[in-house]
Parts: sequence; C-alpha cells; structure tokens
Amino acid sequence: MNNEHKMQSRKKFISVGITSGALLTAIRFFNPVKKHKTETIKMLTQDGKLVEVDKTRLLEWRRKNITDEQLKNWVARK
Repeated sequence: MNNEHKMQSRKKFISVGITSGALLTAIRFFNPVKKHKTETIKMLTQDGKLVEVDKTRLLEWRRKNITDEQLKNWVARK
C-alpha cells in the first residue's frame, strides 16, 4: 500500500508541475509584459547623419534652436 501511495503522489506531483508550467506559459503568451514607449527626438550629428535620441537623455537647459547659418557651419563636409 505504501508503494501505491508513493506512485500516486509522484504522478500527482508531475501532473501538477506540468499543468502549472503550461498555465504560466499560456499566461505569459497571451498577456505579454507591456513595454513603455519611449519618446525620441530626431537630431543631426556633426557628420550629417540623422539619429533618434531618447528624450530623457537630453538636458532641458541645453536645448535651444540654432539658425540655418550655424547649422551649415557646424556640419562637417567631406
């Protein structure tokens, strides 16, 4: 009788483990973790490439607009 009890508890443990693993996988698949959308700003590098920079990486007090003439002189020409 003790041997039958061990087999039943072992089967129960395996079935509960498989069921819980399948449920966790299903929950993760159907309810993915929501990623927060980061706001980006398009900026021009000195070599003339357009890149997107995360808005949180910029310091507020350094942000200012420049004139077209300053931009023409700043971009390095090949």
